[in-house]
Amino acid sequence: MKKNISLVLCIIFGSLILSGCSSSNEPFEKKNYTPETQINEINLDVRDRKIAVSLSEDEQVHIEYSENNIEYYDISVSDEKVLTMTSLSDKEWMDYIGGKLSAEDREISLQIPDTLLENLVLSTTNEDITLSALTVTGSINISSNGGNIAFENLDVGNALFLNVKNGDISGTIVGSYDDFSIKSEIKKGESNLPDNKDGGEKMLNVLCNNGDIDIELVNE
Repeated sequence: MKKNISLVLCIIFGSLILSGCSSSNEPFEKKNYTPETQINEINLDVRDRKIAVSLSEDEQVHIEYSENNIEYYDISVSDEKVLTMTSLSDKEWMDYIGGKLSAEDREISLQIPDTLLENLVLSTTNEDITLSALTVTGSINISSNGGNIAFENLDVGNALFLNVKNGDISGTIVGSYDDFSIKSEIKKGESNLPDNKDGGEKMLNVLCNNGDIDIELVNE
């Protein structure tokens, strides 16, 4: 019995020591990025970060984020004016031991101009994605593994794709029921959308595994 207690204490003590080497103790620096050209498409593919999307006040794209030498991002703009932001990490196994980052350091704030963007693609894990009312001329594609998707008055030119695992999907979409062909699939949850609905010039495709779907179509 004494040996078991000693072993547990050693493990706890060792974890505390290693936590001092974790990336949570590496200072995070708040940064801002604004591209120097007009952007047609945005693609954010990150891990363990909340994404909050709002409208820009100056018709430019702005990204606010935090990074350090261990957890950082690759941000680039292609010749086709596609802005891509991807998570990168130099973590070693002991960097995963320790406290969770502050809510501020875990959030990416994306500000985009209304109606000037063709496509928007957002993906994250273990965090939520939220969007204020906005319009894109093409499609929006959003996915979260381990978080919720919430939005208000999304206006898409041709398609909206929503995919969540272990989270809920809720919000409002601009348009009438007849504007959309709908395909939805839900596992271990409830949905107010039909499984399939034909017709409509736009596509609404929703997949939710272990969560609920609550989406309304509204005419402005």
